[in-house]
Amino acid sequence: MTTAANVPTIKEDRILILDFGSQYSQLIARRVRDSGVFCEMFPYDIDTQRITDFGAKGVILSGGPESVHADDSPRINDAVFDLGVPVLGICYGMQAMAERFGGKVHASDIHEFGAATINIDGKSTLTDGIEDAAAKLNVWMSHGDKVVDAPQGFDIVASTPSCPIAIMADDSRYYYGLQFHPEVTHTAQGSALLGRFVHEICGCAGSWTPDNIIDMRIEQLKKQIGDKQVLLGLSGGVDSSVVAALLHKAIGDQLTCVC
Repeated sequence: MTTAANVPTIKEDRILILDFGSQYSQLIARRVRDSGVFCEMFPYDIDTQRITDFGAKGVILSGGPESVHADDSPRINDAVFDLGVPVLGICYGMQAMAERFGGKVHASDIHEFGAATINIDGKSTLTDGIEDAAAKLNVWMSHGDKVVDAPQGFDIVASTPSCPIAIMADDSRYYYGLQFHPEVTHTAQGSALLGRFVHEICGCAGSWTPDNIIDMRIEQLKKQIGDKQVLLGLSGGVDSSVVAALLHKAIGDQLTCVC
């Protein structure tokens, strides 16, 4: 008998997204999946074991409505940084990462909500060659706090007149922070930045495509079922019809459908 404990798992490159409550969090997942990389999103406070067992090749920390100065504000689980994989913090995720590593986050006198142009002042693996105009990016801001001192080991890569650190980067550990939201369409190069992170920095192959997903599922079914016979109750709806099609590709005449 095949049990949950011995069902073969599908091995794909994967990105872990930790959600700090941003209204844009689902867009992060959408952009990553559109780039051909499997990802899952969980609340920021999932337990340490789940973070460890997920097998991420990289972690993205979403934005959120909180301030790192609040006593009960969300914090990043240290397990994220124990994984030894690249980490990208977006908006609040950047601020929480800066605070975690000894940087300084202050309330901004000028809150930025909407379109902005940032100046690329330095270099990083994340941004190299990505720009809208010479040394500039058109982005979407939505924040009240800002990082004013980057943590030790982080370089300042980009800024605006009211936000001294719009991008920070530690290329030695592959830790990056963006004060803006690359996941929204208003950030013109957002997909390029996320693609750079998941493909070139995290090393994800981009093979999570519809055709490959089907092939992986069929291979999983073959291993799980072996030479057993399968009886499927087929209602004629989309769900059971798809299951029937996949099972037939995997095991052929071992499948019997009952309508």
